[in-house]
Amino acid sequence: MNADTRADIRTDTLQAIALDIGGMTCAACAGRVERALARVPGVAEASVNLATETARVRFTGSAPAAEALIGAVHKAGYGAVLHDAGQRAAASHEADDRRAARALIVGGLLSAPLVLPMLLAPFGVHAMLPGWWQFLLATPVQFLLGARFYRAGWHALRAGEGNMDLLVAIGTSAAWGLSTWQLLAHGDAHGAHYYFEGAAVVITLVMLGKWLEARARRRTTEAIAALQALRPDEVWLRRDGREQRAAVSAVFVGDELLVRPGERIPLDGVLLEGRTHVDESFMTGESRPRARVPGDAVVGGSINGEASIVLRVTAVGAETVLARIIRLVEDAQARKAPIQRLVDRVSRVFVPAVLVLALLTLLGWGLGSGDWPRAILNAVAVLVIACPCALGLATPTAIMAGTGVAARHGILIGDVQALETAHALTRVAFDKTGTLTEGRPALVACEAVDGLQAAALRGLVARVQAGSEHPLARAIAQAQAAVGEAAAIPAAEVRALAGRGVVGRVEDQTVWVGNARLLAEIGVPAAERDAWVARGQAHAARGLTVSWVACAPAGHEAAPQVAGLLAFGDTARPGAADAVRRLHAMGVRTAMLSGDSHGAAQAIARELGVDEVHAELLPEQKSAAIAAWRAAGEVVGMVGDGVNDAPALAAADVGIAMAGGTDVAMHTAGITLMRGDPRLVADAIAVSRRTWTKIRQNLFWAFAYNVIGLPLAALGHLDPVIAGAAMAFSSVSVVSNALLLRRWRPAGAAVLPGATPASAAASGATAG
Repeated sequence: MNADTRADIRTDTLQAIALDIGGMTCAACAGRVERALARVPGVAEASVNLATETARVRFTGSAPAAEALIGAVHKAGYGAVLHDAGQRAAASHEADDRRAARALIVGGLLSAPLVLPMLLAPFGVHAMLPGWWQFLLATPVQFLLGARFYRAGWHALRAGEGNMDLLVAIGTSAAWGLSTWQLLAHGDAHGAHYYFEGAAVVITLVMLGKWLEARARRRTTEAIAALQALRPDEVWLRRDGREQRAAVSAVFVGDELLVRPGERIPLDGVLLEGRTHVDESFMTGESRPRARVPGDAVVGGSINGEASIVLRVTAVGAETVLARIIRLVEDAQARKAPIQRLVDRVSRVFVPAVLVLALLTLLGWGLGSGDWPRAILNAVAVLVIACPCALGLATPTAIMAGTGVAARHGILIGDVQALETAHALTRVAFDKTGTLTEGRPALVACEAVDGLQAAALRGLVARVQAGSEHPLARAIAQAQAAVGEAAAIPAAEVRALAGRGVVGRVEDQTVWVGNARLLAEIGVPAAERDAWVARGQAHAARGLTVSWVACAPAGHEAAPQVAGLLAFGDTARPGAADAVRRLHAMGVRTAMLSGDSHGAAQAIARELGVDEVHAELLPEQKSAAIAAWRAAGEVVGMVGDGVNDAPALAAADVGIAMAGGTDVAMHTAGITLMRGDPRLVADAIAVSRRTWTKIRQNLFWAFAYNVIGLPLAALGHLDPVIAGAAMAFSSVSVVSNALLLRRWRPAGAAVLPGATPASAAASGATAG
């Protein structure tokens, strides 16, 4: 990547302040925080990222006071502090998870004795607890574990809006309040009807959904942490002719840094001294190190090869390429789940409507008949049947069932938005290297001069490359092993020629292995050189990497002669072609976004039948291609395995990471494939389609119960007992429908060894 290319990365013309936000539970909360921040004088734009629980406030001119921004958030009912310049403490996240897990365990233990008798009743087992025992078990769940719903509901009321938390608080309070009234009015009389179990179980299950959501959100901070780990904390700084260890934060543009072999380059710069190869796979996704000589640009986060180098820093802090990639990931992950927005919108209307209907029922019956106890019961019946059991369970139960069955078949879904969205994908874009291909070069052609066997040529190269960790050297060793050759005896006097190749002595001759530039430098006759370079270009046109071999008698002045050439290329993964065919059969177009050459990308695309190819792309260009497709109305999935794919994975509607890829890719993607099998992409879409169908069915039944039941309750045709039964039945029907997802089977994929439904569900739950 050169300096001009880096300058092309989009920058934000507005200055920004970042805040950490606390207390948000849904998309509606994020919207309220955004509106509160936008009203602060001087703010041009406010964007709240619910996934990372941060807000980015952009402004022009003088910055608004941080105290004013924090005060606006506090007034809206949420917490805020200045962002900690990177990520929240992992220990804090772990503590939050532990507290939530403990609350879930307590809720489950308290709720189980209440719900088990209901489950056993159809089998003739009558084990219902006495009313006061039910009261003692349900009350802590209602007011201690459920306190978070009251707080969030109160915030929504203060803002004049409704949300799911308010629905949970109102509905469970109505069920608990009616049960308590019945208990106080009639004592523990035989035949009394209580609804304690409904209140307790709803709170416990909704808490479980919130816990799973929070764990999925943690993955975004893990992705950012993995990206930041690519930058060393300390550097070797050269000032006034002396080398000293310094913090990376103490480095300025223009400083000179020393980078030793094998170390990670800390910041963007220009090479001043030394010749080396640089592993830029975090940018390009390609495994081949690239030669760098004085004057070439190097990128922070890449790994220095075989030589010590000195570079002059050209960018620090937020201006480095790595920092901009991090910002791309953060910004792209700020999107909100579509189904959650729908439920929140419905909740805003539904809650006030239910309250108004309950009040009208109370006044209508009380004033009309004078029977105020009957009026109270009818009003409570409205609130009980409006308890959002089915509405609250419709989405999380289907998602839990979908993630569980997907985990059984090697598809880990750590982000519910990915599961909700994958059903609608119209295009899937693949990275090439390591995704559709094996990700490592293999020897595909070996051409020797007349009189020399290809096996002998391969053996010469194997001896010169013996012990090298270069990917092409490993490809030679694997080719030798494939034909049963023993490990090569290393050549003598082996030297790396930075940017050109390698040279060594084999018996009585000197052997060079390298690029066309090396042939010219060592004095191969021009006619012979040009003829062999032309033969190599035919392979290069197919996207292969070519190395030439030249030999000369050791210690003689004779000009080296070309002995042959070797061509290396990546090979398609088994199942890649079938994966593309299955996607086409599902009506999904395919594309390839690769950092490799056009020739290599086109060759693999033709072999697999990929519809569209874009090659020689940088990470931000992959992300831009995804954004362009989305702007044209397509729903786009991205499949990748490398750090360079992280911005595209985050920018896509659904990011899918391949097993064996980098931690950054897997943390950024919403779906991780446990096996390196591209066919699992089609399976992930298939399970999403089934899950989405169940979500729609569940929401239909949840609304149908309320649409039918609320008018009947208001007209007095449903007493609280029947209303409670309808409420319970609606929940049972929704959960049962969701559990039918366990029957799903992917086309041709096997269950992971040792996986059980229980363990698979646990795996799906912990994928975040």
